[in-house]
Amino acid sequence: MRVLVLGGTGEARRLAAALAGRPELRVVSSLAGRVADPRLPEGEVRIGGFGGPEGLAAWLREERVAAVVDATHPFAHRMTDSAVRATGEVGLPLLVLRRPGWQPEPGDDWRWAETISDAAGLLPGLGERVFLSTGRQDLAAFADLREQWFLARCVDPPEPPLPPRLEVVLDRGPFAVDGELALLRRHRIDVMVTKDSGGEMTAAKLVAARELGLPVVVVRRPPLPDGPHVESVGTVEGAVAWLDALAAAHAG
Repeated sequence: MRVLVLGGTGEARRLAAALAGRPELRVVSSLAGRVADPRLPEGEVRIGGFGGPEGLAAWLREERVAAVVDATHPFAHRMTDSAVRATGEVGLPLLVLRRPGWQPEPGDDWRWAETISDAAGLLPGLGERVFLSTGRQDLAAFADLREQWFLARCVDPPEPPLPPRLEVVLDRGPFAVDGELALLRRHRIDVMVTKDSGGEMTAAKLVAARELGLPVVVVRRPPLPDGPHVESVGTVEGAVAWLDALAAAHAG
């Protein structure tokens, strides 16, 4: 049974590792190719886009794929939308693997925003030295803010438009609390902006903000897709169980 796993997330890599070597499954992992030096999963890997939902549907037919697992980032809504439309057109089951979002704890000062633009609109009055931990593709939303100074952490260098007062740190998680505390103190950060990505790799910044008493603007994640052929799980183990059931039905 041929399976397509979408995404370069930690969950996608762990899923590929868990499925490696299984004779009943042939798994190909697909990465978008937006990161210059991605961490590759085990097994067969495809890098690059499909050309929208129509291109993905054509690829699924040509490769005779039996099931798709969308393990992309919780904010990769365009890829998820394409996966929903393409699998619906071809008539394939789709599993969305999404790690749970973060939850505020006692001492947290979180301000929820529906979109990245809403997050930018909340900054005036919250602080003047901002730590942006939203990813390089979202920096344009802050380009018109001239009163704030920004520190942005990205894996790869961002492209314009960018905030006029910006310093960029190139780094990749996982991050530790001590390092995050040192970063925030060194740059005298007084407010943080992040997305509700969930997971442990970048959660240390939230602990550091709590310890320093900083307000955090948190962008809500897009809702999970809906459809008669779409299911969702929150763990790699759940995805493996879903595929095991499909493989058993496929073999029978």
